[in-house]
Amino acid sequence: MKQFVLVFFLFATLAMYPSQTNAISMPCSLLLEPVDKNLKNAKGVALIYEVQLHPPSFARTNISILAVHLPEPSSYGDYNSYEGFAFIPDEISWRFRLYPTAEEESPTWAGRFDLITAEMENVEVQVRPSNSKTKKLGPRILTKNIKSCK
Repeated sequence: MKQFVLVFFLFATLAMYPSQTNAISMPCSLLLEPVDKNLKNAKGVALIYEVQLHPPSFARTNISILAVHLPEPSSYGDYNSYEGFAFIPDEISWRFRLYPTAEEESPTWAGRFDLITAEMENVEVQVRPSNSKTKKLGPRILTKNIKSCK
C-alpha cells in the first residue's frame, strides 16, 4: 500500500509540474544582428509578448521591431522600405511594415504586428528591404532565432 501511495504522489507531482517545453517565456526580447558583418552599426531589437486587444477575446502575440543604422533600402535593389518578417519554417510567416522616423540621416525603423495566434516555437525574426508597390521582399539584413530570447 505504501508503494502505491508513493507511486501515486510521484505521478501526481509530474502531472502538476510538467517538464519545460520548447515554448519561450514571455515577454522576451531579441537582439537582431546583421547578416553582413560589414554593417557594424546596424542593429535591431524585437520585443515579443502577449497582448489582449479586444477583451473578452483571447490574448494574441505581438512582435515589435526597432532597427537602427540600416543602409538605404534602395542599396539592395528596387526597394523603398523595410519590413519585419517572422516565420516558423514550413508552417507560417508574418510580415509587417517598418516606418522610418524623421531623422535626416539614417532613420530609425519601427513597426509591430499584434495578431499572432501560433505557438512561438522556432520562430526566426528578420528585418528585410521591401518594395511597397510590388510587395517584393528583399534579403535578410538583421536576423535572430527566438531560441535565444531572453
